[in-house]
Amino acid sequence: MVRMIAVLALLFALLPPSTALAVNPDEMLDDPALEERAREISAELRCLVCQNQSIDDSNADLAKDLRVLVRERLTEGDSNAQVIDFVVDRYGEFVLLKPRFDLHTLGLWLAPPIVLGLGAIAVFFALRRRRTTPAGEAAPLSDEEQKRLAEILSDKR
Repeated sequence: MVRMIAVLALLFALLPPSTALAVNPDEMLDDPALEERAREISAELRCLVCQNQSIDDSNADLAKDLRVLVRERLTEGDSNAQVIDFVVDRYGEFVLLKPRFDLHTLGLWLAPPIVLGLGAIAVFFALRRRRTTPAGEAAPLSDEEQKRLAEILSDKR
C-alpha cells in the first residue's frame, strides 16, 4: 500500500503542470494563427493589477481589457512588435514581464552577474585564507618555542 502511494505520488509529481489560462471563449479569435500570436504577446505582458502574472493568466478586469486590446490590434494588421510597442507606450515599460535591454535598465540586467562575481571572489579569498595549514597538522614551532620546550623537558629530568 505504501509503495503504491509512493508510485502515485511520483507519477503525479512528474506530470506536466497544467496552465490555467484566464482567456474566455468570447475573447478568442476565429483565426488560429492570430490567436496563437495573441497568446504569445499576452504571455509577455504583465497584469498591472496582479503584477506577478501575465495578462493571459490573470482574471482581473484590466487584464481582460488588455487581452481584448491585443486581439483588436492584431485583427487590424499590427505586427507583434507594434502591438507590444502600443501597449508599452500606453502603460509604460512596467507592463513587460521581461524588461528590454536598454541604457536605463542596464543596472537591472548587469547587477546579478556582478553580485555573483563578487560573491565568487569573496568565497575564493575566504577559502584561500582558511587553507594556511592542513587539517589535523600543527604548525611548526618557532625558535623561541623550541627553546622553551627544551627548558621544560630538561627540568623534568
